[in-house]
Amino acid sequence: MERVEESSGAEFSAQQWQDVDGIIDQHRGQPGALIPVLEEVQAVTGYLPAVVQRRVARGLGLPLSRVYGVVTFYSFFTMKPRGRHQIRICTGTACHVRGAQRNVNQLKTSLGIEIGECTDDREFGLETVRCLGACGLAPVLVIDQDTHRQVKKEQLPQILRQYQGAAEVSEG
Repeated sequence: MERVEESSGAEFSAQQWQDVDGIIDQHRGQPGALIPVLEEVQAVTGYLPAVVQRRVARGLGLPLSRVYGVVTFYSFFTMKPRGRHQIRICTGTACHVRGAQRNVNQLKTSLGIEIGECTDDREFGLETVRCLGACGLAPVLVIDQDTHRQVKKEQLPQILRQYQGAAEVSEG
């Protein structure tokens, strides 16, 4: 697949750019189109870096500041790549007391990333949250929509393998 690399370093395929342009064309001139366009574009590109925001702003005839303001205001938009599988680790009191930090440290080592980053292959993203509302199941982590309860650090490689197929995960 042909790759197009923009000056910002963000890399997207020619097909992704074509899809982005199609989304913009479909919504051009419609009042209130910005948020739906950004949602659809993020589904195609995975995130909304500056180069994508500029393309949306130009395509919809909006100031870049307006696009940026919406992207940074709503938490469901991201300007950084996220993993295909997003891992959220609860660090609330119950989870913290029962070993959440050990799980955080193990995942950082196993995946080779820090909180807020994603793996180079964009398979996994890692974030912490204050509370997932499952204190009785502590420590808890959620991958995509799946809740994993009473997780011990030794279980993490096996849990991750469920999401990545045959690829190896370091037992670090």
